[in-house]
Amino acid sequence: MLSESGLLRPGLLLLFSLAVYYYGYLWYLPQRRLRARGIKLPPGPKQEWLTGNVHQLPRIHPWLTFTSWSKIYGPVIYLRTFNKSTIILNSGKAALELLESRSGITSDRPASLMGGKISGRKVPGVFRTSSTDPRFQFFRRLLRNGLNPRASKDYRPIQLQENQILLQNLTNFPQDYGAHIRRNAVAVVLKVAYGYQVESNDDPLVHQLEHTFKLAGSLNAPGKYWVEYFPILRFIPSWFPGGGFKKIARAIGQEMKRTEMAPFEWAKNQIERGEFVESFTSKHLLEGGETLDENSLSDIRLCAAALYVGGGDTTVSALLTFILLMTLHPEIQKRAQKDIDALAPNRLPSHDDYESLPYIRAIIKETLRWGPVAPLGLSHRAMEDDIYENYFIPKGATIIANIWCVHAISDSPTPIDGPSRAIVHDEEIYPDPHVFNPERHLGNPEERQLDPFKFVFGFGRRACPGAHLAEMSLFLNITSILAVFDISKAVDKKGMEIEPKIEWSSGTTMHLKPFQCQIKPRSKERQSLYE
Repeated sequence: MLSESGLLRPGLLLLFSLAVYYYGYLWYLPQRRLRARGIKLPPGPKQEWLTGNVHQLPRIHPWLTFTSWSKIYGPVIYLRTFNKSTIILNSGKAALELLESRSGITSDRPASLMGGKISGRKVPGVFRTSSTDPRFQFFRRLLRNGLNPRASKDYRPIQLQENQILLQNLTNFPQDYGAHIRRNAVAVVLKVAYGYQVESNDDPLVHQLEHTFKLAGSLNAPGKYWVEYFPILRFIPSWFPGGGFKKIARAIGQEMKRTEMAPFEWAKNQIERGEFVESFTSKHLLEGGETLDENSLSDIRLCAAALYVGGGDTTVSALLTFILLMTLHPEIQKRAQKDIDALAPNRLPSHDDYESLPYIRAIIKETLRWGPVAPLGLSHRAMEDDIYENYFIPKGATIIANIWCVHAISDSPTPIDGPSRAIVHDEEIYPDPHVFNPERHLGNPEERQLDPFKFVFGFGRRACPGAHLAEMSLFLNITSILAVFDISKAVDKKGMEIEPKIEWSSGTTMHLKPFQCQIKPRSKERQSLYE
């Protein structure tokens, strides 16, 4: 009987042989042919002959490292990890030209074996579905129909109800502002998606969803599983040494399915009993009065889950950034409050005030520019070979738009000096990019700086279908908070102001780590508007 080490030796030899094959036949020889034709790849960090840039890939805050590289190699950077190509876009011009103007060939998603076939999921998720998949257009149509501006008006009562709860919680327990903001965002999304009412900050369904989707994120973590680089490894039996990744994928895949099913089945039961709240799920299950087959039910279930994935965490991130910025910029806060007071002196603002409060709209745009919720967005994939500004973009290359910027982060692995080249902090687009200045987005159209919504909500055919709903949720919460509360720096026992500590988490969605501030009602009169 072979020992485990005896099994490992041929396994390692097989892995090394595969690596040489992938490097030589699938990468090195094609690059020699390109050079012979006078075509070159974009510049980038020096590569190792076999592994490429694997040793240089940052594990935390990758957007910082990508930004530092842009000052050396320019706005378009090429990386290689074994046989896989990655293009990093560090300028708004490059992102718009490649991901918007050429969206017909750049709207695909990189395939994930761990999040797809190996986990037992035919569809890895709505946002990661290939644009060549027949269901892609159906998913987009389903989401657009349920989230367009006209359909979103049906969800305004949900937003208003949860907004009232948010204001009350901030009044009673202001020190827990982070938990209240998270509850608000998740409660709105779950009620919009399923008609489900979140009852507390510790709702069990919310915990289950957050836990499962964090596990799902681990399946798609770049560089974590070798099978993504060497697909042939998927044929290794799960009991074989080194095959444990298959057990992990299957376990997470099964848990994801159970988690997606739980709120969907709850919503179906409510509809059958006639006790439902109108939601995305109820609209599509009842549409046309027809009995739906299993495939249609699965598609609706996946789209409903996508609302939570795409709308919960991102709204939390944006509102926390807003709280920080109001803490740091009392003069901007006062001006916004003046506009709100003039428009609604004896009531809370509503969705109907959107057009009448341009300064609030500018604050929302500037908040998302200054601290975009998804610093690298979601990766795109080139569907065919292309040439961009004399650079070769190979078919199958992963394309990443570095949306974020450079802020002071104490544990950043790469110190950054000099002008920023990241998209929403590109000095060519946004002068003084590190300054929070809503005025950028006011005035005549020719005076305004480029709308950051062009970047922060995604690109081309992959732009966020729920952008309008997200903006209106932010508008309602931000105007209501400003109407009722003063946000300021916390003070210590001696009455001295405490400067909030600005630190960001690392991940697909970026969050501010907890910081100190004060949130107090402006007056009893204002407080009475929601009690």
